[in-house]
Amino acid sequence: MPEHATKASFRAWNSTDTAMDQPVKGRGQNTLQDDFRRMHELSRAKPAPTFRERLDRLGRLRAAVSENESRFEQAISEDFGHRCATETAIAESLLVLGEIKHASKHLKKWMAPRRVATALQFVPARNRLIPQPLGVIGIIAPWNYPLQLTLAPAVGALAAGNRVMIKPSELVPRFSELLKEVISARFESDELVVTGIDGDIAHAFASLPFDHLIFTGSTRVGRLVAEAAARNLTPITLELGGKSPAIVDSSADLAQAAQRIAYGKLLNAGQTCIAPDYALVPRERVQDFADKVDAAMRRMFGTNPDNNDYTSIISDAHYARLESLVSDAKAKGARVIQSAKPDNPAWKSRRKFPPTLVVGATPDMMIMQEEIFGPLLPVVGYEHASEAISYINERERPLALYWFGNNDAARDEVLTRTVSGGVTVNDCLFHFTQINQPMGGVGASGSGAYHGEWGFNALCKLKPVFYRSPFNRLADLYPPYGGKIARLQKLLRFMS
Repeated sequence: MPEHATKASFRAWNSTDTAMDQPVKGRGQNTLQDDFRRMHELSRAKPAPTFRERLDRLGRLRAAVSENESRFEQAISEDFGHRCATETAIAESLLVLGEIKHASKHLKKWMAPRRVATALQFVPARNRLIPQPLGVIGIIAPWNYPLQLTLAPAVGALAAGNRVMIKPSELVPRFSELLKEVISARFESDELVVTGIDGDIAHAFASLPFDHLIFTGSTRVGRLVAEAAARNLTPITLELGGKSPAIVDSSADLAQAAQRIAYGKLLNAGQTCIAPDYALVPRERVQDFADKVDAAMRRMFGTNPDNNDYTSIISDAHYARLESLVSDAKAKGARVIQSAKPDNPAWKSRRKFPPTLVVGATPDMMIMQEEIFGPLLPVVGYEHASEAISYINERERPLALYWFGNNDAARDEVLTRTVSGGVTVNDCLFHFTQINQPMGGVGASGSGAYHGEWGFNALCKLKPVFYRSPFNRLADLYPPYGGKIARLQKLLRFMS
């Protein structure tokens, strides 16, 4: 995922900085450190909120979202320049509300002590796993889906009984101010708090000694965040990104695959961490595939920059980066298919980048060396399925992988021989919406996971407890040793 923060956000970082003694600008009397200290102290004084308290917090979060949906849609659209309200609803508000409903429904079960089998030699003792809140959770959120990627992890954190601090992205200032307003109206500052967004806060926030830190953003900034967290031995969940491939098998329905890949690529104008980054297509079908994707893109989003269904690029800098990727690919021999030129004033003034196909992309092109995060789809031809698999495995492990086809053996070969954060078969994106499945990367695309019960488990301590029975023979293990220990060793070997 491209940088959720500008380079300036982390320019001041260096190995000598410490969070707790560094002043933070722009917060008035209520400093970032004060917020953290208050939460930290209360999390130790009252470490286990009751079921009712947690349910109440989830209910207040639901109200904050549901009662302000249209305001969030408007604020996000203004931050982007234009963001389709329908996309904000289906990809953000509804997903967050679904997370809250699911957590509320299953919370009592998740909180209950869990039975664990006891080894036979220790019967009639018993084992239990007791879910326990970690304490204070930090969330560093990105700009591309600011509501969903901010509050979905917060749902798991609140359900697990934690207190939560959120650092929004500086690229969505209107959204961030609105989120701060609606959260502060419903939550005490020792329960859930939204911080400011400037660079000093970004620096200090990641260096606070949280009990767990969640970061969603680019691999580059993720490394900086992980380094800062490591100084405090803070456990961290990283949801990053990378170049997620879409493999079109020779058995695929090409028209269907083209339409679904086009949608997955153009949702939010491609500014999606799990968007298909490039397509691998049988060489003899590349042209047919490109034609069908181009037609699908035009059919869904038209060729007019005034189309309200099509979202703007977040900033001029990101727009210019996309232009440079296309120019570099064209200069190195790729064939570029576009419904309009990106430098057309009608498109550029609205920061709407025309949907773009880059046919014949090669590894030396910039577009194949960095995550695109925009409405550009490189198409790479392959001869045999094993070649496509090797192409993926020679690169960093992606956050998502998509496979299209009707050959079960070919599908399973890809699933077995590749490693990725998640997979959708015969479509794009939808593995992310499965609330009973974990969401997370692997390697350079991230570490850790959340969603539903996975988020609850990640943000609590599943504490193992052994309850000894008075009828156990464990006293026979104590010295002085003699014949009794020899007999017990013999029994334990027999039972092992």
